[in-house]
Amino acid sequence: MASFSLMDTHAGGDVSRIVTGGIKPLPGDTVRAQMEYLRDQADGLRRLLLTEPHGIPEMSVDLLVPACDPQAAAGYIIMEVMGYPIYSGSNTLCTATAVLETGLVEKREGRQSFNLEAPAGLVQVEAQVENNVVTSVTCEGLPSYIDTHRARIEVPGLGEITYSVAYSGGFYALVDASELGFDLVLEEQDRLTACAHAIVDAIQLQHSYSHYLLGDVGPLPFLHFMGPVETVAPGRYRSRSTTYVHPRVICRSTTGTGTSARLALMHLQGDLKPGDSLETVSLRDTRFTGTMLGTHQQGTHQVLENTISGRSHVLNQTTINIDCEDPMIDCSDLLKVIHNAGT
Repeated sequence: MASFSLMDTHAGGDVSRIVTGGIKPLPGDTVRAQMEYLRDQADGLRRLLLTEPHGIPEMSVDLLVPACDPQAAAGYIIMEVMGYPIYSGSNTLCTATAVLETGLVEKREGRQSFNLEAPAGLVQVEAQVENNVVTSVTCEGLPSYIDTHRARIEVPGLGEITYSVAYSGGFYALVDASELGFDLVLEEQDRLTACAHAIVDAIQLQHSYSHYLLGDVGPLPFLHFMGPVETVAPGRYRSRSTTYVHPRVICRSTTGTGTSARLALMHLQGDLKPGDSLETVSLRDTRFTGTMLGTHQQGTHQVLENTISGRSHVLNQTTINIDCEDPMIDCSDLLKVIHNAGT
């Protein structure tokens, strides 16, 4: 029987399962290449941990791998129900906490910095440790920009909807929650899911999007509902927010990439300048803080540099046993990546 080890964590309520041991070295000389190997030839690990009996689609998985970049302490591959994102803010917060809690990076009192290697590339991380507990993590958000500003589309059952599109690690539709009749409270979750699903389907049918460097990264998968912005102090803002992840999942956190997308829109509209921050508040009142660092020009796009801050909590550490005679488990792809899978 094969087995491997996990550390379950959550950031803002979104559970990230960190695979900490028991996986064979993967082919590829970058973490991005190793991710592509899993995606194209060995998807069984993702399916195993995000479906019954071992998991549910609302979770994410982060596989720790040795870093290929010598500047990084570790690499990680992100797996979600829709596939293999090249970056995720909440998953990075959780992975950073896990490498400290497992000792892969030595945990020291006070503030410390290190790098991780995501499929998107090198990510700078800063962690705060108090009384041997990781109390906060700040990580780089991906450079973010607005592709489409305040377009309109007819959505069956909803009528004409105004939306913007941002890239922040994936393409996001950004919509004003109040224009759609939402206050962004937990009781609205089912209606928010149905509304977002209809909007994303309508946009996917009519539009495709291409990143200025990455090219085609697939159909637009995400939608971020934006609540009203409240000024907390000069340069500090707060807004209720929630993120929909196609298909039919509302994240428990506001998500790091959703927060980065919102920063890009606020800056485009003249509401944010370097050094300003936005605290996004989820349906469950969990919070991430995005901070604008600056901008640079890429062709026709003004690209926003940013960080995401939050906290990840460790839920448990477990060993998963894989019985290939279990009819609920498909071992065909797992044999390629798990040690002793054939015994």
